[in-house]
Amino acid sequence: MFAALGDRTRLRLVMRLCHDGPLSIAKLTAGTDVTRQAVTKHLRLMEEAGLLRAARRGRERVWELEPERLAEARRYLEIISRQWDDALGRLGRFVG
Repeated sequence: MFAALGDRTRLRLVMRLCHDGPLSIAKLTAGTDVTRQAVTKHLRLMEEAGLLRAARRGRERVWELEPERLAEARRYLEIISRQWDDALGRLGRFVG
């Protein structure tokens, strides 16, 4: 999951989907210099990681976020953040 989110292009796609809701590849590539083929690869990788899902709407596939999977990532990051805060606090007390 984090490897899938660890790419700048994929993060931009996630942010766009968060902001605009479900979008087709045509809309996701509009105004960017990224090809449809490249965006498709990124979307499929995130789909395999469980971060996105696609649905057919007419002739297009529309991509949307999997909110529970993103919530899971957030929970993991909060745990890691608390662990780092604790470790840095212990280090500060040791050094100070």
